[in-house]
Amino acid sequence: MPTGGGGIERQRRYSPILSKLVTGRDILWKLGYLVITGGVFMIDQTTKAWAVKRLRFDGDITVIPGLLNFAYATNTGVAFSMLDGHGDAGRWGLSAVALVAGVLVLYFFWRTPRTDDRVLGALALLLAGIAGNVTDRIRLGFVVDFIDVQFGSWHYPTFNVADMAIVIGAGLLIVDMFLSKKAEDRSQKTEVEG
Repeated sequence: MPTGGGGIERQRRYSPILSKLVTGRDILWKLGYLVITGGVFMIDQTTKAWAVKRLRFDGDITVIPGLLNFAYATNTGVAFSMLDGHGDAGRWGLSAVALVAGVLVLYFFWRTPRTDDRVLGALALLLAGIAGNVTDRIRLGFVVDFIDVQFGSWHYPTFNVADMAIVIGAGLLIVDMFLSKKAEDRSQKTEVEG
């Protein structure tokens, strides 16, 4: 490793260990995304608590007739009630899978460069959604759903804020894959032409 002037930036170029170091600014930036994760998680848990208290006992609320209702529902399975009805084995099995998924999301979150805001935002939303639903599953044995959307006779499965966070996060990751591929293709085309 070279000695003398140049500071930490020069040392990072020559050292594989130092090149992987994260700066305090990187950590603060990512902690900001984790604050968003916590906020989405709290909104999810608060709206579910409201749904349990208000909708379970007082009935459904029509927000926009023929389009949006708030209706209490429980889901012991996964999306669209798949794997529903497997009792405690299903509850704990799905909880374990969700916890592993949450750990993987956190791993990729910390490995993602600070400058990749789209991926960081997507992972923050995924983490919030996973945490929201696994909290319900472990605490209650089921996930509370209450947002009910319909278009005429077509009825979408009831969902919650955590589900929305997961879908938006996954959508952002898909968009990022396409945009990254497009940028990579452009870069390769420029290299071939140049």
